[in-house]
Amino acid sequence: MTPGLVNPNVVGERALWISEMIAALRDLHPEERGAFLADRHKVAAAESYLRRSLEALFDIGRHILAKGFGYPATEYREIAKVLLEKKVLEESEANLLREMAGYRNRMVHFYHEITHEELLNICLYHLVEIQQVLDALLRWTEKHSTQR
Repeated sequence: MTPGLVNPNVVGERALWISEMIAALRDLHPEERGAFLADRHKVAAAESYLRRSLEALFDIGRHILAKGFGYPATEYREIAKVLLEKKVLEESEANLLREMAGYRNRMVHFYHEITHEELLNICLYHLVEIQQVLDALLRWTEKHSTQR
């Protein structure tokens, strides 16, 4: 794969998607613990919004690696590892992204093991981590999307 230019439109579209998913998660009012856990539709929506936001985050990482470095990452944990190696992410951000990769894989392959409480906990305390990694990817893209 030959490196080219990172397309800021691709990154921007995915970033907007992530922002919309995070806003939708907050609109479910997870702080109203009892009401959230009692409403199966809210729980299902939370799982969907969370999974889609994580997938979009990895799509951005994959795009940066493919276009910016000519590196065809295929696995989510690999994306985090190589983004660190290429100095797109700091170690703390790459570690968060690696954890997100594991969680996303659990959501897809071991969905039956994820509890409503676990989803609630993520909605209450970990959405900021998605934003933190997204912000780091956006900062890198701003600096490198028009140059190689």
